[in-house]
Amino acid sequence: MIKHVRIIGSGLIGSSIGLALAAKNIAVTMVDIDAGACVLAQDLVGSNGRDQQVDLTVVASPLSTVSQVISEAMQQDINLGFIDISSVKVNPHVEVSAIGLDMARFLPTHPMAGREIGGAESARGDLFQGRPWIIDSNGVDPDLLAAGIELIQVCGAHLIDMPVEEHDRAVALVSHLPQILSSALASQLQGAPTHWLDLAGSGLRDTTRIAASNPRLWREIISANSQALSPILSRVITDLQRLQDSLSDASTVEEFIAGGNAGRAAIPGKHGGIARNYTYLPVVIQDKPGQLAALFDECASAEVNVEDLTIEHSPEQFTGLITLALSSSDADKLHKHLLQKGWSAHSPR
Repeated sequence: MIKHVRIIGSGLIGSSIGLALAAKNIAVTMVDIDAGACVLAQDLVGSNGRDQQVDLTVVASPLSTVSQVISEAMQQDINLGFIDISSVKVNPHVEVSAIGLDMARFLPTHPMAGREIGGAESARGDLFQGRPWIIDSNGVDPDLLAAGIELIQVCGAHLIDMPVEEHDRAVALVSHLPQILSSALASQLQGAPTHWLDLAGSGLRDTTRIAASNPRLWREIISANSQALSPILSRVITDLQRLQDSLSDASTVEEFIAGGNAGRAAIPGKHGGIARNYTYLPVVIQDKPGQLAALFDECASAEVNVEDLTIEHSPEQFTGLITLALSSSDADKLHKHLLQKGWSAHSPR
């Protein structure tokens, strides 16, 4: 059982790991070259085990510094060894193998969680709940592997064992490509008239959410995984070029959109399960404080489970539209309940 973890890197991921561990009474020592960030992270975590032996060192520093950080930390008592949490796995694995560390003492991992805002001030102890956490257990010391698995379980993530080469190809498609496309779309908004942007709804906001991500962080990730990204980007460019060449051909446009339908349907549902088809219940609410909270109180009273929601509110409008995603039976049940309580609920669809 791990009792004391040193976390090198006091950003969003490192601090969030620290919060999750401290909540389970595991001592955490935060380390960072930025003294201010380190103090903030340690204050948030609250747990400090500097007088205890370190069981495990988590390297949560920038991708380009992983091997350097481990090289410096090797001079101390490493006990079980190191795990890293970088978003690309092949490059760090190659670089760490060149510094003289027994690679059985290095566990490559990647928690598939994050936010578009970084820093310790954005950390959350529940950031990893229900999220995939990838490891490559090949050749790793059994004790280090057990400690890494324990840490992942404490954080509430579910473990996926995958070779580093396959990891980089997979995240190029499901993580790095979405960042590139979101940034490309949001970039087109520069210089647009303000009254055009006032028309933006949830579609634009959803597809550009991650465009707010840290450019310095993503320049490292995309550059480090360029080999896996390049062929995927080539396919995207080819598809877009074909669409541009045939924009006036309705059947080609329909085929392009249908391809997106098929890809979207392939995404698993929550916790890796089969994707679910939800029923959507529109509810019009007044634009005043407390309405959303009151609506959720009604959901609790009706004993239904809301899977997701969207909010639409146009400028100068005194009402808003809340669309709740539920199972078909829960949507019918909540619809009847809300009508009885005087809410402006509309037929589920």
